[in-house]
Amino acid sequence: SGTCGSSQFSATEVVRFCAGRVNLRVGEPQLWWPRGYGEANLYDVQVELLQQGNVLTRRRETIGIRTVELIRTDITTREEPGEFLFKVNGVPILCKGSNWVPADVFHSRDASRYERMLKLFYDLKCNIVRCWGGGVYEDHAFFDLCDRYGMLVWQDFSMACAAYPQDKIFLDTMAEEAASVVRKLRNHASLALWCGDNECDIIMDMAGFDPLKNRITREVLPNVVYNHDPWRPYLPSSPYYAPAALAAKDGDVVPEQHLWGPRDYYKSRFYTESTAHFVSEIGYHGCPNLSSIKQFIEPDYLWPWHDNPQWITHCTDAVGVGGAYSYRIQLMADQIAEMFGVQPSSLEEFILASQISQAEAKKYFIEMTRLRKWRRTGIIWWNAIDGWPQFSDAVVDYYFGKKLAFHYIRRVQEPFCLMIGEPQSWHVPVSAGNDSLADVEGEFRVWDADDGQTLLEGAFNVQPNASALLGQIRVSRGEQRLFLIEWTANGQTGGNHYLLGTPPFSLERYMGWLQQLATLQPSFPAETVGK
Repeated sequence: SGTCGSSQFSATEVVRFCAGRVNLRVGEPQLWWPRGYGEANLYDVQVELLQQGNVLTRRRETIGIRTVELIRTDITTREEPGEFLFKVNGVPILCKGSNWVPADVFHSRDASRYERMLKLFYDLKCNIVRCWGGGVYEDHAFFDLCDRYGMLVWQDFSMACAAYPQDKIFLDTMAEEAASVVRKLRNHASLALWCGDNECDIIMDMAGFDPLKNRITREVLPNVVYNHDPWRPYLPSSPYYAPAALAAKDGDVVPEQHLWGPRDYYKSRFYTESTAHFVSEIGYHGCPNLSSIKQFIEPDYLWPWHDNPQWITHCTDAVGVGGAYSYRIQLMADQIAEMFGVQPSSLEEFILASQISQAEAKKYFIEMTRLRKWRRTGIIWWNAIDGWPQFSDAVVDYYFGKKLAFHYIRRVQEPFCLMIGEPQSWHVPVSAGNDSLADVEGEFRVWDADDGQTLLEGAFNVQPNASALLGQIRVSRGEQRLFLIEWTANGQTGGNHYLLGTPPFSLERYMGWLQQLATLQPSFPAETVGK
């Protein structure tokens, strides 16, 4: 029997064997939906095994009724675009979310951080979370929260960035591990996809091995999923190099991609000309808040940033100075210079400049997806929160200190959002994105942050799960201006902004704009940024 609000069902069936199936019919079911598309309805279900009217055993589950499909092609080209699209209950879903890394470097503390960490995902309006293959398998408490929050879970099997053994002992071990994980987690409504690994296809291809001969992801894991969870999609790797993609010898033909590249200016051609339909990794560095840095860097090493062994150790380089990942501190400084044309002379200024460049970058990456709906179908950016104290792409540090990017992302991941695209033919387009199943109507205004002049205003009515062009504003690429956007839709107020122009921007001027940006809805205290 099961109950979800006013919806109820019950059935009694004769069990004739130790294995089999029972078909249940639920009239007018309350469906489970991803965040923004409806309620994450869950049924409390009880199953009892009876013998002559006596209860032999009883089990309770929380079940979501929904379908999940992954519609994809092996390759995509500019001439013949492919696809990588999740559908839930037959409805295309524009996915917006973040990658999940281990909650804590000491895994015995993971569970104690689940709720607070996933609440950040919820506040950021995420409707998907990707459990990265370099992490660990999370427990039921993690998935229970995702079930309730309406967040799809993309679950990698725990392999990442390597070529793994192919001998029988290892294959058998992987099969046993995968079967235990699949059987444990398969009843969760949030679980949307099993993925073979993280970036192993890429690594094998780069090392001269044929990913098609990886028996773990081409034989073992699909067989496990077929035997224990045949109704849930399976993807061999992220990104997946299908035979046609390998034959093309071009990573740009893969529909689902990880966009790391040079990590230069966030509007460089690497980002603007990407062929990806679905971006499952993309990031940009941002310095933690000062109060957090002081908790993991000794006073004598707080400044300067360059040639600083403690900063390098805490940029995820186990070796330290000269290690493979020690470049990340320099990268963070370079990203500041890309945007502002200067290197800050103090720690406080470095933190603020870094957080601004990260916030603008990640906001742009998400808008880059929403403004190209349905050519783009999803983005899972890297990442929401760190599992240890470090300088990283996370928008919340290990101590739960929110960087500026957190507030910008929270605005642009709202199910309904107004956005401004890049200049074309002397104009920028003002568009509305409606990632919900309801009509959205209201009024909006766009104005110049410096003089308050209204640039565009009016009413809108946007169809469900659609985008709409609301108008254009005449501009010149040679200008550097900040446009503020505010709207009221179905009784709710929202806000966003657009930074026009090419770098370098004035850090001092942006700091003045920050006060106005903080007052848009949802607001945030500008004076706390970087602190």
